[in-house]
This record gives sequence, structure tokens and C-alpha cells, in this order.
Amino acid sequence: MPNSTRIPKLLYSYLSTEMLAPFFASFLVMNSVFFLVKLIPFLNVVLELEITFVDFVRLFLYLFPNMFLYSIPMAAMVGVIISFTRLSAESEILALKASGISLYQMLPPIIIVSAIIASLAGYFSATLIPRSEIAMKQLMFQVAKEKIDKGIKEHQFTEALGDLVVYVDSIDKDTGRWNNVWVSDMRGQTTPIITMAESGTMNAQINNMLVTIILENGSLHRPDSNKSQIIAFKKYTINIPLQPPTILDGEDVTRLDVSSLTMTQLQEAIKKVGPDTREGREMLVQYHKRIVLPVGCFILSLLGMPLGLLARPGRRAAGIPLGLAFFILYYILFTLGKDFAVDNGYPVVPAMWLPNGIFLFITVYFIRQTANEHSVLPVLIKNTLTSVSDKYILYYWQKTKRLWTKQ
Repeated sequence: MPNSTRIPKLLYSYLSTEMLAPFFASFLVMNSVFFLVKLIPFLNVVLELEITFVDFVRLFLYLFPNMFLYSIPMAAMVGVIISFTRLSAESEILALKASGISLYQMLPPIIIVSAIIASLAGYFSATLIPRSEIAMKQLMFQVAKEKIDKGIKEHQFTEALGDLVVYVDSIDKDTGRWNNVWVSDMRGQTTPIITMAESGTMNAQINNMLVTIILENGSLHRPDSNKSQIIAFKKYTINIPLQPPTILDGEDVTRLDVSSLTMTQLQEAIKKVGPDTREGREMLVQYHKRIVLPVGCFILSLLGMPLGLLARPGRRAAGIPLGLAFFILYYILFTLGKDFAVDNGYPVVPAMWLPNGIFLFITVYFIRQTANEHSVLPVLIKNTLTSVSDKYILYYWQKTKRLWTKQ
């Protein structure tokens, strides 16, 4: 009786260690690749806004949750495949089976490790990513605002505000108040609107990502081809939504979109706009995406076990290329489901959860076939998938090498 309780613990700890080591190695490699991909556009923003080293580190930390959402599932799957490929290739799985340990008895540590990794991915998806996106946008806004503050100097025309040109005669060093201000506003105009004022100030609203220029005791000159217009004012406000450079694939940094909303805020917003509207469907898709991907991470991790066991002593290991093919297929189905739900009006829940249902069926079938010592894939399909995945891996690897060589 003591042996029956001791052996599973030893087995589970051994299998868990075997899975976690390649998982962390794959995780580091994949995030290093993502880091290099993001580095060039990131450095362009850093140089343009003259970001300090501390802000540089903060901005990059805000990028990592988005990268982790995709690197964690892939690293988890690769980690399981590598561990079971090694165990199978070195006949350790065969020795375990000869000792009376079935494949189903090896499942609990895989389920536990996969669930922990999927929970981590879920935490990033539901909590850290919205927070990091808001923090990144606010930091980018603050950095752009500081650059504008430094750019506005006495007796100089400042063009840091885009279509607005500001001239300040003098600046109070204690209060930051402007004296004798001249503003040229070309926003949506063919002929600039000229505003002159005795004094003015500039305030930043980080929550709204808005810069406000408040002018006092002046006049606004609106030239026209037929007649000009002059308006005197005691107080005049100019609101400027800042649009500093961003590294979020061209996304407007001033716009807090659905990816920046928390799960609770998404639920409230869906009720407000209605789930049948396009905006409501986008929010509902974003809500389910944050749950679907971590669950998909769990399923893909379990799928790595039968794929890893395809290896045999003296036989070519096909698990990793097949795993990559299944991983790509999963995200293709996920993307199609998301697009069908948003653009074509398909029901969101079936469209978003269908890839997980398909891959859950594939995973259960593969595990059952492997446990019964049956072929997981017909030889023709397996060889085709392996050759195709190898071909594209080699193609993209050579393409990446050429790009890096040119740079």
C-alpha cells in the first residue's frame, strides 16, 4: 500500500519536471523572437520621443502581456511534445508500460501542469493585458506631452502639436503661464485660423488623453475669400487629442478600444449597446476571446502528449512539425470564427468556441488511439503534414535569415 501511493508521486513529479524544463526553454526562445520583431519599431518611437531608459523599460514591460498570450500556448504545447518525444525515443515510456503503468495513469501530471499554464495565460488575457494597454497609452501620452512642453520655447514657432503652430513671447518659469500667445490652427482648414491672446496655459488630461490650451483676453481671426471674421474673447479653449507615435500596429494611442476594457466593463458595455449591434458583437468577441484562448492553451498542451509519443527509437520525430501545423490550424480556425462573428453576424458563442470543440475532439481521439497502441494518423496524412510543415518552416527560416542579413 505505501508503494502504491509513493510511485504515482514519484512518477508525477518526474513527468512534471520533464515537461516544465522544455516549456521554459521554448518560452524564452519564443519571447526572444517576439522581442526582436518588436524592437525595431519600438526603437523608432524611443528615438522620436527621446524616451528615458526608465520609460523605455516600462513601455517594454507593458508589451509583454500581449506577447505572452500567444507565446505561452505555443511554448506549453512544444514543451509537452519535446518531453514525451524524448521519453518515447529513449524507451522510457516503454519501460513504464512494461511496469504496468498505462498512458491514462500518466495523464494527471499533464492535466495539472497544463491547467496551471492555462490559468496563467487566462490571468494575462483577462487582467494584465487590459491594464498594460491602458498604462502604455497613458505613458505614451505623458511622454508626448513632456516633449511638447520642452518644445514650446520663448520667441519660437512650435510645430509639435501637428496642425497647430504656437508662438509664445514669454513663459513664467514658476507657473508655466504663457504671455502674448499666437496660435495658427490648420485643423480641417485650407486657410489657418489665427488666434492671438494676452496669456494662456496648457493642461493635460491623462484619463481623456487630451491636451487643452486655454487662452485669455484675445481675438480670433477667421479669414475667408469673401469676408473675414474677427471674434474677441475673454477665454477661449482649444482641445487637442494627442496622437503620438505608437508601437501598437498603427493603433491610435488616444483611443481606448475594447481591448483596454476589463471583463466587467465589457459586460456592462455589451448590455448598453446591445449584443446584436456590430459594436456589441466586437465586445462580445473580445470577451469570449479572453476565455477561449486560455482554454485552447489547455487543450493544445494535452494534444502535445500523443504527438510527442509518435517518436520511436530510430524513427524520425514528427511531433514538433505536426504540433506546429496543428497550432497554426487552431489559430486559423480561431481567426475565421472571430471574423465570421463580427463581419457576417454569425452567433458569437458557437463561432468563437468551435475551434476548441474541434481540437478537444482531436485531442481525446489521439490520446485514446495512442493508449490503445493504434496509429494516431494514417501514414499518408502524417507524412504529408510533416513534409508540408517542414517545407514552410525551412522557407520562413531562410526568409528570416535573408531579412536579418540585409539589415
